[in-house]
Amino acid sequence: MTIPEKIEKPHVAFLPSPGMGHITPLFEFAKRLVNHHGFHVSFFIITTGASAAQNELFRPENLPADFTAIEIPPMENISSFFTDDMKLLTQLCIMVRESLKHLPSLLIEKRPKALIIDLFCTDAFEICEKLSIPVYSFFTASTILLAFSLYLPTLDREVEGEFVDLPEPIQTPGCTPICPHDILDQVKDRKNDEYKWYLLNASRLPLAAGIFVNSWDDLEPVSLKALRENLFFQKIPLPPVYTIGPLIKQGEVVTEKDAEILAWLDNQPPDSVLFVVFGSGGTLTSEQLTELAWGLEMSQQRFILVARKPSDASASAAFFNVGSDENDPLLYLPEGFVKKTEGRGLVVPSWAPQTSILNYPSIGAFMSHCGWNSTLESVIHGVPIIAWPLYAEQRMNATLLAEEAGVALKFSKDPGEELVDRNEIEKNVRIVIEGEKGKAIRMRAKELKESAKIALNSGGSSYESLCSIVQIWKSQ
Repeated sequence: MTIPEKIEKPHVAFLPSPGMGHITPLFEFAKRLVNHHGFHVSFFIITTGASAAQNELFRPENLPADFTAIEIPPMENISSFFTDDMKLLTQLCIMVRESLKHLPSLLIEKRPKALIIDLFCTDAFEICEKLSIPVYSFFTASTILLAFSLYLPTLDREVEGEFVDLPEPIQTPGCTPICPHDILDQVKDRKNDEYKWYLLNASRLPLAAGIFVNSWDDLEPVSLKALRENLFFQKIPLPPVYTIGPLIKQGEVVTEKDAEILAWLDNQPPDSVLFVVFGSGGTLTSEQLTELAWGLEMSQQRFILVARKPSDASASAAFFNVGSDENDPLLYLPEGFVKKTEGRGLVVPSWAPQTSILNYPSIGAFMSHCGWNSTLESVIHGVPIIAWPLYAEQRMNATLLAEEAGVALKFSKDPGEELVDRNEIEKNVRIVIEGEKGKAIRMRAKELKESAKIALNSGGSSYESLCSIVQIWKSQ
């Protein structure tokens, strides 16, 4: 009797930077390779600064077969690397730099066919070049930000002073012009180390064997066309760009408390509930949270508010504490708010099962910080957005969603920098939930929902794009 020869599965590795917004898309990409394309995956986890949500995600029972989670040892004497006034991105990049000192030995042991990184792990290029391992970049934000990031080294050479002070919109080749105020926070102060770290990582993008984007043609046609026509470099060829999106969180764990939220949604009319949450790391000031609460009460619309302790210091204060802050909203929401909205509104402390909630027919709108993962989760479920950008590139996303994609409504003020009063909050909530403009936005969101399904299914643009690189890896 002849024993069949065991066929070894193709093996690739993933390396995200810290933060659930970076980890989740790479995690979902890795699972798709395992579950749909027969791969084995090694997933390297930077444990320094790990949140409770990150630790929960990588519990063995949450991982598929052929998915190996490998923890990189935490930094020693971490406090010696940071100062009190150090920006978030600078902290993150230092964590990555120090953690990647362990990467060469891990790669020698595992010998993957390729390593997939995100934007802030570009130190891996030099390491992998010595080991002859090709490196691919998964750009986990919008393609309009990718286009801007590829053009940033040129802007750095040609523009004097601060980009935010430019009198005219910034024209990334082939793309919709960007209002200087909307550019990502990390490039608004060129003297800060945060800018230098972002520029360094962005300048290394052309070293990738390929760039994956979590998007598809119908959502971002303009910037994707510019990327494909390689309008950013005259002498350096742009790596192949693979659209593989939208990839969003799948198999979300629903706790007993979460089930109570979903049961409440079961009893609400279709398209009637506003879901309010500002991402895994977003926080509001005390004054802004008060205005938001009374704006919701004045609108007389149904809502779910994920309440997080206010912070007057930073809009990204919860970035490294996702899922770990226990709090009592009654201590900081306006007195009488919870009682006045009882039955019509639901206040949830800290965290809620976002993808499960957005999937409910009773959800009529999503008040969101416009982080890219949340944006995709909203669009893939056909839910219109009330844009509340707070930090990073979220203003760029909000403008894209409102003015190009047609699935969002913006406030007249910038919520990340100015106080949005309760009257405007009431007005915009009413517009999107019950107004004619809201109906048009909702119809466009549902169109993109169907478009996303087509892109991901067999024969669709994202499916075929991923299959093309899968075949390359399998043939190596």
